[in-house]
Amino acid sequence: MKPGRAIIPGRWRAVVRDSGIAAVTSPTYQASILPGRRLHLHEGPIDLVIGVAGDAAAVGKAHALASGRFDGLLSSLVAELPALRSPVSATGPVLHGAVAQRMLAATRPHCARFVTPMAAVAGAVADEVLGAMASLPGLTRAYVNNGGDIAIHLSAGETIRLGTVSSLAAAAPDGFVTLSGSDAIRGIATSGAGGRSFSLGIADAVTILAHDAASADVAATLIGNAVNVDHPAIERAPASSLDPDSDLGEQLVTLRVGALPPDAISQALNAGMAVAQDMLDRDLIYGGLLCLGDQTSSVGRAEAFARRVCGTTD
Repeated sequence: MKPGRAIIPGRWRAVVRDSGIAAVTSPTYQASILPGRRLHLHEGPIDLVIGVAGDAAAVGKAHALASGRFDGLLSSLVAELPALRSPVSATGPVLHGAVAQRMLAATRPHCARFVTPMAAVAGAVADEVLGAMASLPGLTRAYVNNGGDIAIHLSAGETIRLGTVSSLAAAAPDGFVTLSGSDAIRGIATSGAGGRSFSLGIADAVTILAHDAASADVAATLIGNAVNVDHPAIERAPASSLDPDSDLGEQLVTLRVGALPPDAISQALNAGMAVAQDMLDRDLIYGGLLCLGDQTSSVGRAEAFARRVCGTTD
């Protein structure tokens, strides 16, 4: 396919050829090639942007493999949705699909607190699609970006620079993190009160580095929930009143955060930092950056880019 924004509707039953993808369509998902030979895959709530680097044959095959794995992925999740919305325990829920198993594996270390597998869904989807192509000969670098939750593949000697945000509501990159092939970090995720999912907390943005995107996703979600404080400037409502199918049920989610005094911001960030430090101590994350108002806190590897992200350079 040639670069462009033309949409190819339907499902790709991808056939790998040296020249790239041969596709047969049926009315399930959409695909297009974006500038920079990035592959865009979309179905329902899943919106992936995939970047790959390597020799020409590897790039074409990677697109085909990613598309082939995307085929039917959403339907497999929908088939297990009731269990995916159930709280995680040491023994449950029982899940069967590959992506569902990734979600469960990422959330189970956190089962001492309320969490469902859905807390890792975006990262797990990114990991699964990346895994379909990561071992391809000739592929040197790849990423799968699922709404800001990013799975990364880097060969030895390769690096990648990823934009980050200090406010999900602004949605404008104002910092970056650089990863290399020697890093164990293969996932980055951002969560907060201004994101596409409900949050129990008030963080403008929580960015987490972990060994895969699913682990980063659930950690960012839970730390974002923990960045919290009681204050009359914060408006909340039961999740079920906004979405009857929400896995959060009657828990109060954040609707709006008004002006907060500095001490309230500090208290909220300290609450989030306690959870982030615990995850770091248990080797569940490699670093975290927490932003609220004009204050930030960081743990682990995130210290290397915290000042740049939040606009207070040396």
